[in-house]
Amino acid sequence: MKRTALVASALSLAALTGLTGCGSGDDTATDTADKPKASASQAKQVSPAEGLTKLVVTKTDVDGYEVEKPTADENLTFAKSQDEVTVDRAVCAPLAYAMNQLPLGDSQADLTRVASKNNLTTAYTYITLATYTDGKAESAMADLSKAVSSCGSGFTAKANGNSSPYDSVTAETADKAGDESLAFKSTMTFRGVTHTLHSAAVRYDDVIAVYFSVNGSAIAESRPSDAKLPTAVVEAQNSKLG
Repeated sequence: MKRTALVASALSLAALTGLTGCGSGDDTATDTADKPKASASQAKQVSPAEGLTKLVVTKTDVDGYEVEKPTADENLTFAKSQDEVTVDRAVCAPLAYAMNQLPLGDSQADLTRVASKNNLTTAYTYITLATYTDGKAESAMADLSKAVSSCGSGFTAKANGNSSPYDSVTAETADKAGDESLAFKSTMTFRGVTHTLHSAAVRYDDVIAVYFSVNGSAIAESRPSDAKLPTAVVEAQNSKLG
């Protein structure tokens, strides 16, 4: 069973340069003297991907937690893009993305980090940040909200020959943060054992943070689990966004 995060691809950072403006010694000098001159070199522009790296939480922001990039092991990645995922109920697709470290909706850039305590018996919390052009973040949140309300009886997501069936989806009370927020829990059964997974999403302007907690060790060892979102991690990330 493959249950780990997607390693987000980084976008290149492009630097924009301007032309140096200069006046000639002829009659045109008086016509251009009062016009603003372009700088010799415009300031480096920050790409959407670069902007996210400045916003994502690090281990120095959360006492007692390690915060790292997820493994790049192809064998542990459910899907590398939305295009690889199929869902038996289309309306539920945003839930599959949220719980498999894929960005919601149509994003410009995204990245994922995983936070954990140095204890294999506890849950791992995945933090996926994504940035959007005007209006698309709101649309992505609306689609996720609709999925939560429409997929209570569960759904099945498939990618690369693997199947992830979820038995139920239930809305939970979300902490008030950002411009809008929501939370939900889902259940899944593996080898006859039920596991509860918790997720939340928060939008700050054109950036969405998605949180997802899962106890992979319990799933692998067939122990029941209820992976809660750690308040310290969520509050630290929300603080950096707000």
